[in-house]
Amino acid sequence: MTEISQVITRFAPSPTGFLHIGGARTALFNWLFARHHNGQFLLRIEDTDRARSTQEAIDAILDGMSWLGLSHDGEAVYQSTRQQRHADIADQLLREGKAYYCYCTPEELDEMRSAAREAGKP
Repeated sequence: MTEISQVITRFAPSPTGFLHIGGARTALFNWLFARHHNGQFLLRIEDTDRARSTQEAIDAILDGMSWLGLSHDGEAVYQSTRQQRHADIADQLLREGKAYYCYCTPEELDEMRSAAREAGKP
């Protein structure tokens, strides 16, 4: 069996509501896996939906995780504060030829997705 050298898991809830059972289960499994392998369990708050994300929901998620005993390692990362990092990486990928611009309209993308589904492709 292959030995795992470093395990890092993360839980990334969207703060658009309270922590629900499915989110708690995901957090628990990731926390258990990280702890079992002496790894890290990170928390990233997916707060990019600025219209629906609330501080009340963030507090409820943090309180719920605390109540469950699911402590995360390090500081929680707020996705909305990472926009420049994402833009920098996208620019780097474009420069390196590892990404490309897509000029398709939303309608064209919908048509391509439908055609792929009908053909049994992902």
